[in-house]
Amino acid sequence: MLLGVQGCGKSLTARATARMLSFPLLRLDLSRLMDAGQGASERNLRSVLHLLESIAPVVLWLDELEKGFAGVDGDKFTDATMARILAMFLMWMQEQTHPVFVIATANSIHNLPPELLRRGRFDELFFIDLPNFHERRQILQIHLARKGWKPERFRVDDLAQKTDGFSGAELEQLVATAIIDAFGHGHVLTDEILDRTRRSLVPLSRTMEEKIFELRQWAQDRCRRATSDNRAMQMLDEETRVGPLELEEETTDKPNWATLV
Repeated sequence: MLLGVQGCGKSLTARATARMLSFPLLRLDLSRLMDAGQGASERNLRSVLHLLESIAPVVLWLDELEKGFAGVDGDKFTDATMARILAMFLMWMQEQTHPVFVIATANSIHNLPPELLRRGRFDELFFIDLPNFHERRQILQIHLARKGWKPERFRVDDLAQKTDGFSGAELEQLVATAIIDAFGHGHVLTDEILDRTRRSLVPLSRTMEEKIFELRQWAQDRCRRATSDNRAMQMLDEETRVGPLELEEETTDKPNWATLV
């Protein structure tokens, strides 16, 4: 299961996994299985599971899992129906022997049944946080190159430093918006336009600061981090860019940030 901040690559990870394994990818929205007819929801799930087994090997992607259990219209469905759906699916996960690789993604821990989070349901719980400096730099370089611009023409390191708190999706939007703004005014893309666009964007880490903090706190002792510690990585990157940190007179050993990553 992949848990983390919106726009940080959970869906991309699911797609990349299927591509790496050379398996077809099937995306399942559990909430769309629900049906008002008696027993219809269970039949829908059985049909999906039968399809998965018939085309295996396959990657099953449960996207935004928390929305599938967020509750539905009380006039049509009951908690008992959702409970049966969940029980059926968990039983299938435990007993099925077909090569079905299950990846679940979630932006929030709320509405996730505790049965899903119990150890053993998924091989591992990964937490995907906002990108650190090193990752932001790579993301900016990738999207500049994809848009036909040579990253070495720009001060990517400076922009990566100033975009602390931006998600991968927001960095992609920054590049796209800056290019549109530049061409809209008849200019070529410059560092100044990129920086002006950065200042005009408010990242999700500011508008949803409390929710992200809560998610990080929950994941701290429950999930494996999908990336190295941000602070240690940034210290290492800073040392790489500007040289080793100056040692105080009483210091005998050089700081080795790599050991912290």
